[in-house]
Amino acid sequence: MKLKLTSIATLLVCAGAAQAQTSVTLYGTIDTGLFYQTTSASTLSPAAKNNGSIFAMKDAGYYTSYWGMKGSEDLGSGYKANFQLQGAYSSTTGKFGLSDTLGTTAIFNQIAAVGMSGPFGTFNAGRQITPMIYAMADTDVRDGKFFGSILTAWAAMNTAAGWAGATTNAPIGSLYDSNAIIYESPKFGGATLGLEYAPGGTAGSTKAATRESAVLRYVNGGLHLSAVYYNGYDSNPPLGVVSTPNGTNNNRLSYLGALYTINDFSVSTSFTNAKNPSQANKLDIDSYSLGLGYRFSPVFQITSGVYYLKDNNFSVNKSTMVALGAEYRLSKRTLLYLEAGHVNNKGDMTQMIAYGQPAAPGMATTAVMAGVRHYF
Repeated sequence: MKLKLTSIATLLVCAGAAQAQTSVTLYGTIDTGLFYQTTSASTLSPAAKNNGSIFAMKDAGYYTSYWGMKGSEDLGSGYKANFQLQGAYSSTTGKFGLSDTLGTTAIFNQIAAVGMSGPFGTFNAGRQITPMIYAMADTDVRDGKFFGSILTAWAAMNTAAGWAGATTNAPIGSLYDSNAIIYESPKFGGATLGLEYAPGGTAGSTKAATRESAVLRYVNGGLHLSAVYYNGYDSNPPLGVVSTPNGTNNNRLSYLGALYTINDFSVSTSFTNAKNPSQANKLDIDSYSLGLGYRFSPVFQITSGVYYLKDNNFSVNKSTMVALGAEYRLSKRTLLYLEAGHVNNKGDMTQMIAYGQPAAPGMATTAVMAGVRHYF
């Protein structure tokens, strides 16, 4: 009996020690504002008609609203096992964000990953935000916001490639990748390397529906540099079409960006090329950006950016967007923002000012948004 009691006590002590080495955090943000735009459309199609001006309460003026949980277990000797679950939702309706499946939502549509970290860096497997997006945001004065930034310029490349916005499976680059294995290296003299491979899981083909990318980032004081190469197969089938992946290389994005900050003044610039390698004569788009920003105090800053897109195959298709924003931090967790933007779409271009809110194609459009973002 004494032996049994001793064994039970030992198990309880070990369980307590294991629990003490494990941490789980619940977290999230909510972002809501009032939005006005001079034109609007029901879809992202270049044939969509102008529905007129729109005034509404809108989610995600700064970044998307999301919630999640993450945790780690200390394995000793500097190694940890990690997991993260994160999903976007609309703060105005409560709906979950889109998934890769046409027209459906998912609870954890942004991140559902498990992995390990240590002196070697970090490996994670599952659905994840791609390293590409972090690298682009890091070299954009506008920080890849959901209103007038390198993110919305990238989204415009995708709408030009036929993306209807009903899934997260984009034809050019990717914001999220399912089934992804991502490696992030430790820093070496300010440089980090990110590598991604997402197997397609298609019987009979190791290439079909796969994704691969490489990202190099460098930070030294106020200097940030990013280089991105993303390549994918069998991306974005047309709406309503169920196709069998066959290994068609139709998704390639290359990006070079730089940001420099000195005495609270920041400037950024970038070049992006989006291409369908299997049909380069139909899809080959360049994007250029220039950003300027100034931080007046630790709690107040103004940022601005110009984002120009041109179709290398059809010169009539081009778009210029200008965005300006002010941000004021009431506290560590609460941010107020005011954003304004103007886009001039020509030809079939449908560049959005605010992510998820179509502007009428081939027209000039102005938008403003004032909102609050709270972190919890």
